[in-house]
Amino acid sequence: MKGFVPPPRLTLSTEPLPITREITITEGISVKDLAEKLGIRAKDLIARLLARGVFATINQTLDQELAGDMARQFGADAKVITFEEQLMQDTGPAQSAEQAAETMQARPPVVTIMGHVDHGKTTLLDSIREANVAGGEAGGITQHIGAYKVRIADTNSPAYGREIAFIDTPGHEAFTRMRARGAKVTDIVVLVVAADDGVMPQTLEAMDHAKAANVPIIVAVNKIDKPDALPDRVKKQLADRGLMPEDWGGNTVFVDVSAKQKTNLNLLLEMICLVADLQEVKSNPDRPASGTVLEAKLDRGRGPVATVLIQSGTLKIGDAFVAGNIFGRVRAMFDDRGKALEQASPSTPVEILGAEGLPAAGDQFVVAERERAHEISEYRTMKAREAQLAKTSRVSLEGLSEQIKAAGIKELPIILKGDVQGSVEVLSDLLTKLSNEKVKIKVLHSGVGAITETDVLLASASNAIIIGFNVRPERKAHDLAEQEKVDIRLHSIIYELQDEIKRAMAGLLEPVIREAYHGRAEVRETFRIPKVGTIAGCFMQDGLIKRDDEVRLLRDNVVVFKGKVGSLRRFKDDVNEVRNGQECGIGISGYGDIKVGDVIEGFVTERIAQEVFA
Repeated sequence: MKGFVPPPRLTLSTEPLPITREITITEGISVKDLAEKLGIRAKDLIARLLARGVFATINQTLDQELAGDMARQFGADAKVITFEEQLMQDTGPAQSAEQAAETMQARPPVVTIMGHVDHGKTTLLDSIREANVAGGEAGGITQHIGAYKVRIADTNSPAYGREIAFIDTPGHEAFTRMRARGAKVTDIVVLVVAADDGVMPQTLEAMDHAKAANVPIIVAVNKIDKPDALPDRVKKQLADRGLMPEDWGGNTVFVDVSAKQKTNLNLLLEMICLVADLQEVKSNPDRPASGTVLEAKLDRGRGPVATVLIQSGTLKIGDAFVAGNIFGRVRAMFDDRGKALEQASPSTPVEILGAEGLPAAGDQFVVAERERAHEISEYRTMKAREAQLAKTSRVSLEGLSEQIKAAGIKELPIILKGDVQGSVEVLSDLLTKLSNEKVKIKVLHSGVGAITETDVLLASASNAIIIGFNVRPERKAHDLAEQEKVDIRLHSIIYELQDEIKRAMAGLLEPVIREAYHGRAEVRETFRIPKVGTIAGCFMQDGLIKRDDEVRLLRDNVVVFKGKVGSLRRFKDDVNEVRNGQECGIGISGYGDIKVGDVIEGFVTERIAQEVFA
C-alpha cells in the first residue's frame, strides 16, 4: 500500500546484560527450565544459543559451563548445585526456622567403628549385636563395609529401647577410602584401641578422618581382660595426640571394654546415646528419602544389590531413585538380618533391589520423581562417557613427552575383578600406587562379579594378568584361560595380593606354592548323617576329585569355604577318586553349611616357578 512504512524488525541483542541477580541451576538443566529460572521466553534463550552456534531444542539439556554463560548473558549469576541439593531445597521443610524445627525428629545415631587391624572392631560389634560376623571373614579380617542396627535390650540401662546404627569399616591401611566414607556418613566414631597393643598407624589415621569430618570420638579401650593390658598407656598415647580423657580433665569419653568377655558394653552404648543427645541428632522422616551408598555388589539371583544408609526421609517400596549415575526403582529391601521391609526410616541401613546398574560406594542416594530421576541418570551417564572418551582420545605434548621418557619402563596390565564394589575400588588404587621406576602397573579394567570369558579375551588381547579377589572364574572362562595361556591369580586376603605384586615388581619371586585345578562337582542334594555331618550328593561336571584333595565351596562363584575332603563315596563304597560324569557323595572336613546349587572344586598345591615378569 502506498505510503505504508513497515515496522522495524525486532532483533535480539547479543550484548550481555549487567549482572543484577543470582539464580541456582542444577546439572543437566534443560533450556525450558533455564528460561523459567531467568524469567524469559524459551525462544529468546534458543535465539541466544543459536547466535553462539549452538542448535538446541526446548527440552535439550545444557552443560554447566554453557548454562552459566547463558545466565550471565541475561544478567544473572548462576550458582551450580547438585541434583541432590536441588531435591533438598524442593522437598525440604518449610521456610521459617520454627516450622523447620517442628519437622525434625530425633533419630538413632549412626556410629562408625574405627581402629587398627586386629584390635577387635568386628568382635566388639559381634558382641553388641550377638552375631558372628568375624567368623565369615577371610583370615578374620573385615574386607567390606558392614552396616547394622541394634536395639538396647538391657532393661536396667537408662538407654533401654533406643536404637543405634553401626558401620563397621575395614581396618587395613588399604581401605583408607572406605574409612573416609564411613566418617562422612556417621554421627559418632568409636575408636577401638587394643589395651595390649596401644596406638598404631591406622589408629592415628582413623582419628584424622574423624577430625576432618568434625565427628565426636568415643574411645573404646578393648582387650582389658588380657594379662598384659595397659589401658592407662593407651590413654596417655591418645592424650599426647589431642584426645584427653574426661577423668583427666579432658572432654573425650573413654570406656574400658572387653569384646570377648562382654565387659562394659552397656556402658559403651549408654555413652553413645549420651553423646548423641548432646549432638541433637535429628532428621525429617516425612520427606523423600536420601542417604549414602555404603556398598554394592552383583548377585546372580537378585541382580545389582546396593547397601544404603538412609540419612533423611523414609524410603518405601516402589520409590524411584538415583544413585550417582544409576537409576532404579525399589523392588524390595532388607535389613541387616535379611528381613524384608516395607519402609526404612532415618538411620536405617538396608539392602535395596531394583537398581539398573551398580552404583559406586559413596554415591549419594536420593528419591525423586521417576521421570526426573531417569533424566539425571542419563545425563550423568552421558557426561561420564564423554569424560572417558576425552581422557582416552586426547594426547597433550606434555603427556607425549612423559611417554617418550618412560619408554624403557615395563608396564604390567591388570584386569581386576572382586565380589563388591568397595573392594574393587580400593584394590585398584592400591595396585596403581605400587608402580615404581622399573614397573608401571596399569589397571585396564575392573568390575564386580565372577571372572568371565570377556575378561579372559581382554587379557589375552592386551597381554594382561587377571586378579580375582574373593571371586572365581566361570567354568568356560577357566577353560578359555588355559587355552589362551592367560595368568589368573586368585586371592581372598589383601596382604597376600599386595605382597605377591611387590615381590614380582622387585624381581624377587621365588617358586611358590600354587594351586593345580583338578575338577568340580555340582551339589544336587544334601544329606544329614548323625555323627558324620552333612554329605553333599554331587554330579561331577569336570575333571576329577581325589580323596586327598583340598576343596573350595563356591556359591554364586564366590568362595564360601576352603578346606579338605572329609569323605568321598560312590554309592556305599569309599573311593580314592571320582571322575567326570559320575555321581558321588562328598563330605567337607569341618564344614556342614552346604546347599543345593553349590559347586565343590578340587585342587592340590604344587611348587611352580613364577613367570609374571619373565
